[in-house]
Amino acid sequence: MEQETGQPAFAGHSTNLVGIPTGLLASAAFNDYPLPLRLNGVREMNKVLFEMLDGSANAVEASEAFQSYMGAMFGLDLEQRVKKSASNRRFKSSFLRLLQGWGFDSNGPEGAVLKGWVESRFGLFPTFHKTCLARYPSGAWVTYVEEKMSSRFHNNSINLQLDLLYEYCQWALARHFAPGKKHLTLYRGVNDFKEHPIVERLDKKTAVVRQNNLVSFTSDRSRADEFGDCILEAQVPTVKILFFNALIAGTTLKGEGEYLVIGGDYRVRFSYF
Repeated sequence: MEQETGQPAFAGHSTNLVGIPTGLLASAAFNDYPLPLRLNGVREMNKVLFEMLDGSANAVEASEAFQSYMGAMFGLDLEQRVKKSASNRRFKSSFLRLLQGWGFDSNGPEGAVLKGWVESRFGLFPTFHKTCLARYPSGAWVTYVEEKMSSRFHNNSINLQLDLLYEYCQWALARHFAPGKKHLTLYRGVNDFKEHPIVERLDKKTAVVRQNNLVSFTSDRSRADEFGDCILEAQVPTVKILFFNALIAGTTLKGEGEYLVIGGDYRVRFSYF
């Protein structure tokens, strides 16, 4: 296993929409001892949604309420939420189509839009998109910026859709899926550390590893080895979870236990199969 030393601080914007300094938000210290996160104004401007959610009896009713609200707010009928029809007419951008695109290729255009949302809301720059995003400006950065700003995905308040997805996910975790929990034990399989460099080696089995600003983990350790021989085990703060498959009926990423997690420097434990 290769160790990369001398990594700079996690780069990001000086401001964000969660009211916590970006450097702190990206740090291993925050991930060890997370603070509550809220996107400014989202719940206040969408009180009807959260009243509907609070009135739901279980996670299934909550999911139905969320999908109904999103459909009414953004004109997302079933056809638009899933894919284009044979008529090939233009559909309004949908957060579900972004999640589908991420499931196929996290370095595709949909992945760039999702990483751009994390950048704009949490202040964290991506570290990888098709290749390492190091020096700025560079061809790699130009490609990322072009894809994240594509009008193909920005014709229907897509960032607001993702804001609501995040806040709904946080509500659902606190109410139904992880009440009272600050962390979930999640896993990620890797073959090398080009995309997620080692920031600090703590001992033979533990290190601080820098994750991209948005990254996939899984709750199923046996699935993690399908994506790499080295398994990273992390205690992921629930406040850094954007989405997981059980959140909304009928949505699937690469596996049932996949989670989309906001990145930064994570303390991880290495193991192998």
